Amino acid sequence: MKIMFIFFILLMLGGLTYTLWHVWCILPFPKLWKWVVVAAIAISFLGMFLIFSGGMEKMSLGMASIVYQIGTSMLFILLYLVMIFIVLDLLRLVHLLPSTYLHDNWAATLSITGFMVVVFAWGNIHYNNKVRVPLQLTTSKPLPKEYKIVMMSDLHLGYHNHRAEFAHWVDMVNAEHPDLILIAGDIVDISVRPLIEENVAEEFRRLEAPVYACLGNHEFYSSQPKAKEFMAAAGIHLLQDSNVIIDSCICLIGRDDRTNHSRKTLKDLLADVPQNQYTIVLDHQPYHLEETAECGVDFQLSGHTHRGQVWPISWITDALYECSWGSYQRDNTHYYISSGIGLWGGKFRIGTQSEYVVATLKTN
Repeated sequence: MKIMFIFFILLMLGGLTYTLWHVWCILPFPKLWKWVVVAAIAISFLGMFLIFSGGMEKMSLGMASIVYQIGTSMLFILLYLVMIFIVLDLLRLVHLLPSTYLHDNWAATLSITGFMVVVFAWGNIHYNNKVRVPLQLTTSKPLPKEYKIVMMSDLHLGYHNHRAEFAHWVDMVNAEHPDLILIAGDIVDISVRPLIEENVAEEFRRLEAPVYACLGNHEFYSSQPKAKEFMAAAGIHLLQDSNVIIDSCICLIGRDDRTNHSRKTLKDLLADVPQNQYTIVLDHQPYHLEETAECGVDFQLSGHTHRGQVWPISWITDALYECSWGSYQRDNTHYYISSGIGLWGGKFRIGTQSEYVVATLKTN
């Protein structure tokens, strides 16, 4: 794990160096202004390391939010600049683009800047457009009524997704008049501090249906005890390797996140569940989906992947997971892997969507 982290850091620094060199070459500015632009990009990007070092905890909430949003946004901006410059270099190498295009060129500077502004402005607008995903679930098991269940994952509330934004999500959920609300982990982003300072728990308490959740990996990153304390104050029923029976007909099971290598097996969690109850599993990370099917679970809700948040990272998550997003079925088990209503880092969705699921569960 440590080797992978070091490799990732080196890859980012390599990409930053490659990008800064091209920016220096392509800008038709005097040297002083080139230094200003290059330094601004480097400082904005390197500010991201404050996020991982915990340095933001010592800043005011407003300043920490600015550092977080600029630093994490630069990660995605850097990715797209690297892709653009690689394409331009390849075109130059095969003589489809004159080498002068990459040196002191106003046309190149304006076209690249314009492209980036349009793509990321659209990505931000797309992120703020929360997609309502309808889902029909049927079962032969007896249910006393039809259930409406709102499902979410990956809220990532914190330095970028503030209380005011979450309040709009609460209004959307309440407008559905659900019987249950399920959250598949990562309610907290990287720190519980902004949730406490903004009293986000008060917004959770506005939800008009019982809320059940499992832990995600970010609850561990942000301090699991503090995250659990926040959930209790927010009125969230946390299921951590435990279950709850709803109306004597639905068994809701929340698995601990796989970050905990000692978590219980799904087989153990299902040991005392009656066969005639409809079983729903909340498991943040959608690994080993075959286990859920082998145990005869009716439905599993997961998140975690974000489906990469932006293209082409979505191609990577699609390759890594059996299902990285959407509805899926294995044998008689149905799954929904959510790309999340929130996200980590910069607020951009390019080729993916921010969503919440509105499921109807009834007897067929």
